[in-house]
Amino acid sequence: MAEKTIDHAITATDLKSAATDPTHAGVLSFMRRRYTKSLEGVDAVVWGIPFDAATSNRPGARFGPQAIRRASAIFDNDPQYPFERDLFAEMAVIDYGDCLLDYGNHWQTPETIETEAAKILAASDFLLTLGGDHFITWPLLKAHVAKHGPLALVQFDAHQDTWFDDGKRIDHGSFVGRAVREGLIDPDRSIQIGIRTHAPEDCGIRIVYGHEVEDMRAGDISSLIVSHTGGLPTYLTFDIDCLDPAFAPGTGTPVAGGPSSAKILSVLRGLYQLDIRGADVVEVAPAYDHADITAIAGATVAMYMLGLHAERLARQR
Repeated sequence: MAEKTIDHAITATDLKSAATDPTHAGVLSFMRRRYTKSLEGVDAVVWGIPFDAATSNRPGARFGPQAIRRASAIFDNDPQYPFERDLFAEMAVIDYGDCLLDYGNHWQTPETIETEAAKILAASDFLLTLGGDHFITWPLLKAHVAKHGPLALVQFDAHQDTWFDDGKRIDHGSFVGRAVREGLIDPDRSIQIGIRTHAPEDCGIRIVYGHEVEDMRAGDISSLIVSHTGGLPTYLTFDIDCLDPAFAPGTGTPVAGGPSSAKILSVLRGLYQLDIRGADVVEVAPAYDHADITAIAGATVAMYMLGLHAERLARQR
């Protein structure tokens, strides 16, 4: 016990140090990363946006960042499967905490998110955001595009989110259409995986429907994503309702007929060739969850995103 510590999220002195907290105790940052607003020497930043005022069905995703952080305690800093590495041995990652939003003035929310995301991206090349509902991806895309230029969008989701709006609505079902119209993403190089609903337009984005995901092998889906994006810098967004409600019941707009967490995690593992510049996990609503099933799935997806970035950094060094 003499060599063990607790509350690594606030006691860590080295951003690349491993945590030894018991999985059932200690301060719950994402994967026990240090809680700090200092961006010095950081390779990747984890950030929460507790916002769900744009939901069209059940609210509650404002509690998503808390739930994902809590579930991430199961990752106890052994080499992470399936990456066979301590993700933080060579990659400095912090938990930047949450975005401060005015719950009584939602019209300020997009600018607040974009401004703070831009601040983080000025100091770090990789931002992993924990939502929150899917509306948050629109201001996040604006901040990422300001740094990287137009991006390909890889979207795991049951919904297309291409419903038309007037550019002023606070709506989690229209951010993709808005991003296309504003030139934030290249629709010809963007792709949606797991779609199980219909919207009036597809905006020219390649769709892999839920039944197609069911019929395809995970490796073939990964290869399709990589080839379709064509090497373009990519933003990866993961709506937890991409998964079947059996694997992610804790979400606002669940849709039956989706893939298993095992299959989609295998798809994610195959995306090591993507040039991922930013990522998010959204729509985890723990009030509808059972035994943390959804939160664990969301935390695992987020860990995979960090794992892919760790491998990218290793190739560059």
